[in-house]
Amino acid sequence: MSAKESEEQQQSATELLANRLRTLMDVVEARTGEEVTFTAISDYLSGRGVTLSRSRWSYILNGHRRIDDVALLDALSDFFEMPHGYLRGEAGVPEPITAQLDLVRAMRAAKVRSFAARTLGDLSPETLSAITTYLDKEAERVRGPQS
Repeated sequence: MSAKESEEQQQSATELLANRLRTLMDVVEARTGEEVTFTAISDYLSGRGVTLSRSRWSYILNGHRRIDDVALLDALSDFFEMPHGYLRGEAGVPEPITAQLDLVRAMRAAKVRSFAARTLGDLSPETLSAITTYLDKEAERVRGPQS
């Protein structure tokens, strides 16, 4: 494996972790109606003997640094009630979460549609339908293979 391939794999793993964490945060917010805060995560991790600084959390959540700290990843998995391998990239999305992820995606799409309808005002049904079709296709393109 070349250095470039290795670097690309590391970047892909970093982005996968960031995407999974952001999605899990969205799932918790959809489930509870409350945003997951850094303080809640940090307090939980501290109780497990794991330290997480605000800057490190930002790096992880935004995909800026690769994280190989198994204790941290496992503690985060426990916080989000996920199998340990999920955040390490060793497992796919567990079935119970799949339905919740679909709900989150649908809620996001509905927010975008609602915003577009309010912002764009009086458009013909055909135009609104075309916008909806475009948004659905874009959401599918962005979602890509289930991560």
